[in-house]
Order: sequence, then structure tokens, then C-alpha cells
Amino acid sequence: MNRWEGRVALVTGASYGIGAAICRQLVEQGMTVVGAARSYNKVQALADELKGQKGSLTAIQCDISKDEDIRAMFSTIKQKFGGVDVCINNAGLDSNSALMDGDPSKWRAMLDVNVIGLSHCTREALVSMKERNVDDGQILHISSVAGHLVVAPYLVSAMYSASKHAVKALTEGLRQELRQAKSKIRVASISPAATETGFFGAQRNLSEEAATKKYTSMGFKCLEAKDIADSVLHVLSAPPHVQVTDVVVWPTEQNV
Repeated sequence: MNRWEGRVALVTGASYGIGAAICRQLVEQGMTVVGAARSYNKVQALADELKGQKGSLTAIQCDISKDEDIRAMFSTIKQKFGGVDVCINNAGLDSNSALMDGDPSKWRAMLDVNVIGLSHCTREALVSMKERNVDDGQILHISSVAGHLVVAPYLVSAMYSASKHAVKALTEGLRQELRQAKSKIRVASISPAATETGFFGAQRNLSEEAATKKYTSMGFKCLEAKDIADSVLHVLSAPPHVQVTDVVVWPTEQNV
């Protein structure tokens, strides 16, 4: 990770769970981290907690579903830090809206974050890298095993799975575009299975107690947010001639 010291990483969905864990790890490794989320105060609280570490965390309020927010965010990053060297697209949500009788507005809201927002942030990050002749940058999507198979609808919606299948295609599509352009910028996705974060409860308006009970009732030890942050470090630590593109992380005891 030495070559990333002092360089700039953007992490979306940074207010809790996997996003917050990634911010913590990168700051500890000496990176200049920008944590973006709708909940600015939560990211700022984490930034305050991490003061004195090797790197730093700067909070930015941003709704990834809004084009103008994304443009403003990258403009701020350019003014403050010059640009982005690593873009970690972690922000995501589930519509919890079935295909049989679901709400199309909820589907669109989810796709605007999970697919369009992710792609927009990726594009802006690549523009930032190109402007500064950065040819060793990293694009990294935090996806889901739901992008590799369709899981039971009581866990995540079918439309959520569709959005994560799109992320898998976007990862490989960008890899091919970058190779065609003779760029050494790398792209990867990390797909966690059952992970104990605030995501499940937040998407279903569950209390923290009810969400915790759901995790413990699974009958096996779930992944923790730090486990996924460790996988991010694995991807970033790969030597220049190695491109890790697709990481799937399962709890040891989980079946499907």
C-alpha cells in the first residue's frame, strides 16, 4: 500500500457499514480520503474520530442519485485535493419492491444510485485521472453476491439483483474499454455475501435490535464490514502487472 500514501480516494456511501470501514482502513494506510454520503454529520463524526491517523478523511454531502450533486462533489475534490486517484463506489440501496406488484418509482430510485450514480462517479473519476495523467488509478465497485445469482426475495429484491448483475457487466465492460485505450487504470468489483452492517435494517426500516436479531438468526457467523475493507486493501495492494477484477466474499458457513 506504500504507493497509495498521500493519494486521494473517494468512497461513496461512507456514513456507515462497509463504506465507513473502508474509509477507516484507507486513512490508517495514509490515504487522503473523501467520504461522500447523504448523511454528512455521520461522515464528519468519523473524520473527527480518525484525526491523528496517518491519513485524513474529509466529509462531503452528496446524493449519488443526483447528477448535480456528483458534479459539485468532483469540483470540490478538484479544488481541495487536485483530483481522484481511487474511486470506490460503495453507495447502494434496495427498493424492497417486488416485480409482481412493485412501485416503478422505487425501482428507478434504486437504479439511479446502484447503476447510474455508480457509472457517473466512475466517469468523473476517469476524467479526473486523465486530466492529471494518472495512469495507475483504481476504480472499485462494492457489489453483492446478488450480482452473481438471484437470491431469495425475502433477502433482497429481484430488481436489486438486476442492478448488481448490471454492476458485474459494467466492471468487465470498463476493463475492456480501458484495455482498448491502452490505459493501466484498473477496475474491480467486490461482491460480499451476508454481511453484518446497517444495510439490511435500513432498507427495511428495522430497529437496530431487530436487524441484529435477523443476522444472528441466520445460523452462521456473517461477514463484518472490516472483512470487506480488508478485501479493498487486497485489490489496491496488487502489483501493477496484476489486475484483480472480481472478488466474491462468502461467510465460511453460508450456503446461499
